Amino acid sequence: MRIKDTIEKVPGGMMVVPLLLGATLNTIDQLHIPVVMNVLKALGTTPTADGYYEFLRIGGFSQELFKDSALVLIALFLFCVGSQMNLKIGGRSLKKGVLLTSTKYFTGLGVGMAFGFFFDPWTGILGLSTLAIIAGMTNSNSGMYAALTGQYGNRSDVGGLSILAINDGPFLTLVSLGLLGTAFPVIAFVAVLMPIGIGMLLGNLDPKIREFLKPGESLTIPFFAFALGAGMNLANFLNPAVLAGGLAIAILTFVLTGGIGILAFKLFGEKSFIAPIAEASTAGNAAATPAAILAAATVAVGSGAMTASEFAMIEKIVPIATAQISISTIATSLLCPLGVILMDRYQRKRGIDATLDEIETEKVRKKHKKEEVVSH
Repeated sequence: MRIKDTIEKVPGGMMVVPLLLGATLNTIDQLHIPVVMNVLKALGTTPTADGYYEFLRIGGFSQELFKDSALVLIALFLFCVGSQMNLKIGGRSLKKGVLLTSTKYFTGLGVGMAFGFFFDPWTGILGLSTLAIIAGMTNSNSGMYAALTGQYGNRSDVGGLSILAINDGPFLTLVSLGLLGTAFPVIAFVAVLMPIGIGMLLGNLDPKIREFLKPGESLTIPFFAFALGAGMNLANFLNPAVLAGGLAIAILTFVLTGGIGILAFKLFGEKSFIAPIAEASTAGNAAATPAAILAAATVAVGSGAMTASEFAMIEKIVPIATAQISISTIATSLLCPLGVILMDRYQRKRGIDATLDEIETEKVRKKHKKEEVVSH
C-alpha cells in the first residue's frame, strides 16, 4: 500500500491529512454516540468529568500520543528546526535570506496591524484574527521553497533557506503580538522559544548533531498534526466564513509577500525573482503556531501579565485560526509552484536562466541581446 505517497499528493499532506483525521475522530467522539460509549464503558474506560466515554480519552499511551501530545511534540519539532539553522552561509545566500525573511515578516506584520486597526483583532471579518493573519503570512513552507528553488533557482536561492528557517514556528508571531500590545512577559518568550535556541546552539556546535536531528523536522509533523486535530471539530473547517478566511490569508500571503519580495530583490539588484515567489506560501507547520501561542499565553496569565479575558479569547480563536491556516497552506501550495513556473518562463524569454549563478546569467543575457540585434 502506498499510503505515504497518497497523503503527499495533497498539498501540505503530511500536516493537513493527519490534522483532518484527528478532527474527524474528535468530531465523532463529541457526538457521544450511545453505541460507541457503551462499548467503551464495557471495556472499562474511565469517563470524562462530564460523564461521557470517548475513544480518544481512554488513558495510557494512546491518549498521551493521540490526544494530549500536541505541545510536547511541537516543542520537539521546534528543537529539531532550530538545529538546522546554519549560521555559516555564503554572502549572497545571506543577502537573499535576509531579504526574503524580512519582507515576509514585515508584510505579515503590516497586514496584521492594519487588520487590527480597522477591524476587531480577535474576530474580525470572515472570522479572521490578527493571530491567524500573522501566523499564516509570516511562516513559509521551507520544504516547498527548497524544492522549487532547487529545480528553478540557483545555489544562493537555496542557501537563503538557512535564514528563512527563522520564520519556522511561533517566534516571529510572538514578537508581532508583543509589538501589537498583547502582554507576554519575558518568561513566556523564554519558555516557548528555548527549544529553538538550544537546538540552534547544538546544531551549530556539532554538524553531526544537526544531521542526527534533521529527520525530526518531518517525523514529528504528522503526530502533532493529528493531536492538534484531535482538539478540533470538523465544523471549524466546514464553516463558510472560516473557509473564506483561510482563502483570504492564502491570497494575501501569495500576492503581498511574493510581490513585496520581488520589489526588494529588484531594489537590491537581483535579476531572478524565483525565490520571492517560492517563499510566498503558508507553512504546513504554521498550523501549530496558534497552539504554541496558547502555551505562551498560559504562562502569561499564570504570571498575571495577561488577563483571564484575554486568555479566554486566545483560547477561543486557536481552533479557528488553526483551521484557517491549514486552508491557506493547501491554497498556497498550489499557487506557489504555478507562480514559479510562470515566472521562470517569463524570465527565460528575456534571457534569464535562474538556475545559473549571477555571472553566468549576465553572460546569457548579453548573448541573448546580441542574437536579437543580429536577427533584426
